[in-house]
Amino acid sequence: MRFPVLAFLCRHVSWPLQLAYTTARLFGQNGLQNHAAAAAFYFLLSATPLLLLLSYALQLLGHVAENSVPATILMAALYDQMRLDALTELGFIPRQAQLTVGGIGVLTLVLSSRGLVNAVQGAFSVIFPFPKKRNLVLSWVLPLIILPLLFLLMGLAVLAQMTLSFLAQHNFIGTGNAQLLQVLNSLFGFGMVWSLLFAAYWRLPRQHPSARVAALFALAASLSLGLLFSLFGTFYKLENVRSLYGAPGSIVFVLTGAFLTFLLFYLWAQAQYAYGKADITALEKLFLGPNTGVGKLEAFVFGNPRRLLEKYGEIHPAGYTLIEEGSVSRTSYYLHAGSAHVYKRTDQGPRQIGTLNAGQLFGEMAYLLNEKRTATIIAQTEITVMALPPNVLEELMTHSAPLSRRIIDTLCKRLQQMILVSSA
Repeated sequence: MRFPVLAFLCRHVSWPLQLAYTTARLFGQNGLQNHAAAAAFYFLLSATPLLLLLSYALQLLGHVAENSVPATILMAALYDQMRLDALTELGFIPRQAQLTVGGIGVLTLVLSSRGLVNAVQGAFSVIFPFPKKRNLVLSWVLPLIILPLLFLLMGLAVLAQMTLSFLAQHNFIGTGNAQLLQVLNSLFGFGMVWSLLFAAYWRLPRQHPSARVAALFALAASLSLGLLFSLFGTFYKLENVRSLYGAPGSIVFVLTGAFLTFLLFYLWAQAQYAYGKADITALEKLFLGPNTGVGKLEAFVFGNPRRLLEKYGEIHPAGYTLIEEGSVSRTSYYLHAGSAHVYKRTDQGPRQIGTLNAGQLFGEMAYLLNEKRTATIIAQTEITVMALPPNVLEELMTHSAPLSRRIIDTLCKRLQQMILVSSA
């Protein structure tokens, strides 16, 4: 039973391992922890004027609540659900805010909004490299309005959710309805977070991924953020931080939470990019071979080609013509096992000009030169090859400079060999 279990693990665990390894390598290579720190800083700048505006809004709501029952219920819900008394006591919300302060808060919110959105866009440009530039007008106008609009929509949603929770907790609507509303509130909050992440993962990359892939990674990010907030609330108490650091403890608390949030946000975005590159990285490691400075960890993660063979592999008997000279096919091949002969047409008939052995990449000349096949490849023994469509070869050359240099070097040698055969 041991060997079937190992085979099962190799088949089903290799891809997640390769995805995780590629994600971690790209995450560190792109320095996304620095991008997360920058985004957290701009978020803190955005949160400060937002709290000033909240304080001003609470003052207005307090005046309205003197003569309005709905406003009184809303006021009680805000203080009960958001613990505004505790936030005011800790110094998050000022006790008094003037209209001029509110105006300054709006200006600061708009400017910090642009900084935050630009920071996120800059990180996504690194995560999803694509030569196409963003629209200049959108790059300047969108950041000025998107964060205030986002805060407004989130505020309205949270406000509705907290009001319903308050009514449920105080039995204004019955016990059964209260439990149902709590479940619906939780689902609504999760759905709102997922929707925002889905929109970011789908539309922010300049080369948009499929909606299905973006939805999947947005779901994973939402679940991870939910776990993070649960752990953060359990082990990282605001009161403890404030007692240790004093007044700056509030800033430390918000900044730490924002940094971890953006770290997860970028991590899953990088995983989404790596999702489309795991095969490319595995093919690169296979084609370059074991003597290219591959460490033990990489050798373990990418050492088994079973998954690649299942996806790209073809087995052909001896005597099979894999490539016919003069044909217009553009598929490239990697010879995984066996050997094949290379023939060139001459006036005296077909002439063997070389032999291909396991570990060689061939057939790429037709795609790179945009020409018909320049030689015939016939299997000498039973061969196992990986058939690579043109888009896969293009991604490989874009992804790996060492592999591109090897392909170009091989191409130059084959062109030189063709010229010698033609002149003979």
